[in-house]
Amino acid sequence: MTSQVSSTAEQTDAALVGEERASGNGGEGKEVRRLDRVIIRFAGDSGDGMQLTGDRFTSETASFGNDLSTLPNFPAEIRAPAGTLPGVSSFQLHFADHDILTPGDAPNVLVAMNPAALKANLADVPRGADIIVNTDEFTKRPMAKVGYATSPLEDGSLEAYNVHPVPLTTLTIEALKEFGLSRKEAERSKNMFALGLLSWMYHRPTESTEKFLRAKFAKKPEIAEANVTAFRAGWNFGETTEDFAVSYEVAPATTAFPTGTYRNISGNLALSYGLIAAGRQADLPLYLGSYPITPASDILHELSKHKNFGVRTFQAEDEIAGIGAALGAAFGGALAVTTTSGPGVALKSETIGLAVSLELPLLIVDIQRGGPSTGLPTKTEQADLLQAMYGRNGEAPVPIVAPKTPADCFDAALEAARIALAYRTPVFLLSDGYLANGSEPWRIPDVDELPDLRVQFASGPNHQQADGTEVFWPYKRDEQTLARPWAVPGTPGLEHRIGGIEKQDGTGNISYDPANHDFMVRTRQAKVDGVDVPDIEVDDPADDGGRGAGTLVLGWGSTYGPITAAVRRVRRAGERIAQAHLRHLNPFPGNLGEVLARYDKVIVPEMNLGQLATLLRAKYLVDARSHTQVSGMPFKAEQLAEVFKEAIND
Repeated sequence: MTSQVSSTAEQTDAALVGEERASGNGGEGKEVRRLDRVIIRFAGDSGDGMQLTGDRFTSETASFGNDLSTLPNFPAEIRAPAGTLPGVSSFQLHFADHDILTPGDAPNVLVAMNPAALKANLADVPRGADIIVNTDEFTKRPMAKVGYATSPLEDGSLEAYNVHPVPLTTLTIEALKEFGLSRKEAERSKNMFALGLLSWMYHRPTESTEKFLRAKFAKKPEIAEANVTAFRAGWNFGETTEDFAVSYEVAPATTAFPTGTYRNISGNLALSYGLIAAGRQADLPLYLGSYPITPASDILHELSKHKNFGVRTFQAEDEIAGIGAALGAAFGGALAVTTTSGPGVALKSETIGLAVSLELPLLIVDIQRGGPSTGLPTKTEQADLLQAMYGRNGEAPVPIVAPKTPADCFDAALEAARIALAYRTPVFLLSDGYLANGSEPWRIPDVDELPDLRVQFASGPNHQQADGTEVFWPYKRDEQTLARPWAVPGTPGLEHRIGGIEKQDGTGNISYDPANHDFMVRTRQAKVDGVDVPDIEVDDPADDGGRGAGTLVLGWGSTYGPITAAVRRVRRAGERIAQAHLRHLNPFPGNLGEVLARYDKVIVPEMNLGQLATLLRAKYLVDARSHTQVSGMPFKAEQLAEVFKEAIND
């Protein structure tokens, strides 16, 4: 899995993607070659169904047992202009017979449904790669839309590639002529024809896709059968055409996974399941107050399906109402969550500060995207770290947790809930668009592996006054965690005041006393500083003389995959380099300062302009070197490997 580092992967994750291990003849049929890994990118107009095509190929690949990682990439507009470069939608899938970490740097196979798809993606395709082109779309008008004066299929500009011209539209319409569909209706199934062709090329199972199509179009059985027929026609075309003389096998990744039951999962789905599991493990109802925003909306969609697990979802009229309702649910004794992306965090900031003052558990899930303002809604970025740290008025510290892979979003949700419940504090969970929409295999955990998150509500008086009277003090703290008691409204004798005005220590009464305010501010900070987080682990292979590396790469969040893949490449090249990855960004692990001090050079790759590096320099006075990218896309492993080599030899 992408969250592992296995010795098998160290030996086989070749820098040359799609390396052939063996080849042979598949009996009386076509030649079959075995590969250790393949990267495929489906690209077309945003109405061509590329995301569905990629999802289906991914599902079949997961069921086959390969390790995989995906990268969906689509326009922000609901329906971008057809046939234009801004309207291109793509889906990249990297699958292998061993442990992999990223969706891949460059595709071995590009399926281009139109001229725009070809032009938008050609720069990423290495020489010698296969390009499958829908020739029906390469007419004068579609080519003119993207600036092709002549057809690239005829002018020699694609000589460096293995081009497979396929009239996908014509073949699909011909395959569906018995259904009596209009040309426009029949054309819509060309993505299934392409899926069938690629499924043949890479020996993917087909039964689940046919079952999926019949279920998806159950109310329109004729459309369902048309899609199944197009899918089968694509498979048969690959089997019979002379243009595709070779098919490929990528064996299951039998050594990459620990024993268990696996499924393919996206980051947002894993996060949703983690929240549900947290509610069950805490024995609390789960309440989501949310306003739809890309790329966080899928969490609202998913959680709304699970009322049977004690989940209640509220789609509010705006971001402020969403978090306000969630904070009210926290006051009422629920495990409360609000989901959003960067612009929504800005709107929620005042209520997050209120939650800090009230000292109630609340999860703020921020699926980061490109900014500022509306920015790049469907692209990824890591630029909300300083907003999560400081984006509130006054001293309002909040713990921050960040998952590193799509599957890790499940565990990160449980960890964020643990901190929120144990310390009575709002907690930021910082995912991003790359993790949210990407997917990988996930081992379904046994219930007894999950942490016990149960908490005790206040049930009676907790303080004795000088005259012996037993009273309830809402801000009397646990000596170890500094958490205040959680009193559910309506519990007799536990009436207390809430609100954003400063509270008196212990009693919770309104207080304007300067000394009290100083004490409360420092106490809230001490509570966050004292959150129990594990030490950071360092992967530092020693040489024969027992010496460790002199350079450390430190990452956080979704940079884990590209960083780890790059570190592997650097080590195979004979260089020594250490790696560590942060899950807890506030507070930092207790041993982080000591770890940083051990290395001559510290490199911090981030999809922002150096926010973590700024925090590290300020807190630990280390010369943390930033390597930054804000393109809306994740790092490429080869790019990072070159950066690391240069740093080592600098």
